[in-house]
Amino acid sequence: MTQPPPARPLHSSQYRALVLGLLLLAYIFNFIDRTILSILGPAIRIELGLTSTQIGMLGGLYFALLYTLLGIPIARLAERHSRVNILTVSLVVWSAFTALCGMAGSFVTLALCRFGVGVGEAGCSPPAHSLISDYFPPHRRASALAIYGLGVPLGMMFGAAAGGWLAQTLGWRWAFVLVGLPGVLLAVAFKLLVREPPRGHADQEMALAVGLPVEAPVPPGPWSIGHEAREIGSVVRALFGKWPVLNMALGITLVSFGLYGSGQFAPQYFVAAFGLDLTTVGLIIGLIGGVGAGIGTLAGGFLADRLARRNAAWYALTPAIGLALCTPLYILAYTQANWQVAAALLLLPGLFQYTYLGPTFGVVQNSVDVRRRATATAVLFLFLNLIALGGGPPFTGWVIDQLAGVRFTHADVGGIWSLIGGWLGGRVSDAAGFAAACPGGVAPEASDAGLVTACRTALADGTRGGLIVTFLFYAWASVHYFLAAIGMARHLASRT
Repeated sequence: MTQPPPARPLHSSQYRALVLGLLLLAYIFNFIDRTILSILGPAIRIELGLTSTQIGMLGGLYFALLYTLLGIPIARLAERHSRVNILTVSLVVWSAFTALCGMAGSFVTLALCRFGVGVGEAGCSPPAHSLISDYFPPHRRASALAIYGLGVPLGMMFGAAAGGWLAQTLGWRWAFVLVGLPGVLLAVAFKLLVREPPRGHADQEMALAVGLPVEAPVPPGPWSIGHEAREIGSVVRALFGKWPVLNMALGITLVSFGLYGSGQFAPQYFVAAFGLDLTTVGLIIGLIGGVGAGIGTLAGGFLADRLARRNAAWYALTPAIGLALCTPLYILAYTQANWQVAAALLLLPGLFQYTYLGPTFGVVQNSVDVRRRATATAVLFLFLNLIALGGGPPFTGWVIDQLAGVRFTHADVGGIWSLIGGWLGGRVSDAAGFAAACPGGVAPEASDAGLVTACRTALADGTRGGLIVTFLFYAWASVHYFLAAIGMARHLASRT
């Protein structure tokens, strides 16, 4: 059905920029509240006497379970109802539960609050991606989604820097409260300033600009369980039934596995290996690492959109090359004996790693119909986060515990590569013995100097080794992005 074209665009470029800026702010708060546990982890671990595996569960699986499972039903609501209202309510919920984390008195109560954060954050990206796709046309979506994707490095940056300082000055409990409550104010501003756009509006504008018939979007069918199941099935086929999109999905899952796993324990490494305070660690992880990551996120989206004018395969090749380059740079940074050198080197890998965000989400949005875009993000996040967010931090925490157990049991093991090789080769790891002798990774008060040194060395080397093993997932992800380039141009041409 053809409809008359609008006399002029419904939204000015300034208003679109305002909407994108508010969505970016929401995503920044999303990642601050999601990842602040990593910078507060060392303090929480000592006070509550937790293991690296337990910290990994709090930062990963316990958050990811409801976050991923609720994503699809919330996305289906977003295909029919106001995405602005859904985002507003979600922002209030996850901000409030983040603040409540500061009142937790045990591992169980902290886990329950993390479940609540996951419930709220499930309503963020699916409707946000759908809104962006109705404000920006296909040839600008990777760039717009890259700007939105800045929420990942900026959220990690502010969460680490502010969280570290707050934990150092006011304690980890107040840190949760003070980063959680501002999200409620942002929710009010978002509701007052953002208008719900017509479905498919940006696609209609582009069609009008190139002289094609302007098609009205198909209205949603009557609600039924069968209809919803068919819609979800169509999205699953679009994402996992096409070679280029399947490999993009596998690539973003693997890079996210490494990102969530290493991000959870990078602060622990700098505390354990160099004895730094949380304020300094927050600046290293947040400010230094965040600058490179932010530049890489923007560069990935804008560069991919530009290069794709010649060949759409660059939507996959841009992150493929970036991830191949970042892997050895991360390993180099985390094998330095001097923390200043390690910190300086962390400026580099983010420039290449984060090139995956804009191109991946742009391809996903351009691969589905107008009323399936929120669902496409939710389905991708279900697959991605159950594996990456649910598995990454626990996996890295488990590897750290095992390697720390090897180092604690076999003090004669050589360097870090010998430690990893010895563990993979069957060296006995007494992880339980390490946890008992060094609760929270540190020796009990009034312990002799030998035990203090043994605990500190085991935790530092175990954490370094666990991070190195996790970084290898970036190289694996790079392979899938290279594979995604095969047939990418043909796939997107068929969608156009």
